[in-house]
Amino acid sequence: MTKAGFVTILGKPNVGKSTLLNALVGSKVSITSRRAQTTRDAIQGVLSEARGQIVFVDSPGIHEPSKQLGKRMMREVSRATQGCHAALLMVDASMGINPSDERALDVAKRLGAPLLLLANKVDKLDRMQELLPFLDRCRQLHDFEEFIPISATKRINLDQVLTALFKTLPESPQFYPEGYLTDQPQKFLAAELIRERILRETHDELPHAVAVQIERWEETPRKLLIFATAVVERQGQKAILLGKNGEKMKELASRARQSLEASFDRSVRLEVFVKVRKNWRNNDGFVQDLDFRRILGQG
Repeated sequence: MTKAGFVTILGKPNVGKSTLLNALVGSKVSITSRRAQTTRDAIQGVLSEARGQIVFVDSPGIHEPSKQLGKRMMREVSRATQGCHAALLMVDASMGINPSDERALDVAKRLGAPLLLLANKVDKLDRMQELLPFLDRCRQLHDFEEFIPISATKRINLDQVLTALFKTLPESPQFYPEGYLTDQPQKFLAAELIRERILRETHDELPHAVAVQIERWEETPRKLLIFATAVVERQGQKAILLGKNGEKMKELASRARQSLEASFDRSVRLEVFVKVRKNWRNNDGFVQDLDFRRILGQG
């Protein structure tokens, strides 16, 4: 009998959860950037192999929200933890434990599920011995099932993570068929890939006041036509995205198109427009419309 189960990935913002998810499932199902709070939704990534199936659920970083967008993100954390058979709590081994990690641990402990601690970014440590006081501190906070030092970017010790999880998960048939990778609809993934490119290209010029919506989607077996709108909160942000004579947006859209073609394995024509919607992050109706489950008729 194979094993199968749902495993939620928890941690403070920007600790590497989405990078870990992509590395574990071997495909890009969650966008990444060096900006905190890039992930806004609970997103599934599915690993199927001979031992069984693990449905990983990526979650937004656990934080104290101040706007409607942040509050929805914390509701997504709750969604990510529902029905999980185990949880991975990620911490940054290069930074030590701080109050944000302890807040994430408080959420994880309430699940009542086996909890594994992953000390990420060990590739940034000069010596592995630096982990010893870190490990002692973690043991004081909770009796974790296992403590595994990893690097999500370098894929260090990820096999150990999978081995530990398969020991923990119950015997069960697979939840999803072979080849199933994520619960996201293609339109939502496309919007996320465009948003990822915006975050990476604008660096520190824009706050997290950018949302992307797909306005038009036409596809054939060989080609995709996508019209998207990037929504910002101020005219100054629009000017940053467009650049002089629209050159910044042209470059950004070109690079986003390359990401889309790699993900969807077909030629893509992409047009991205920019629209100002003041204070959209605090508009509950607009924020709810960003939920991909509404695309699926589940929201």
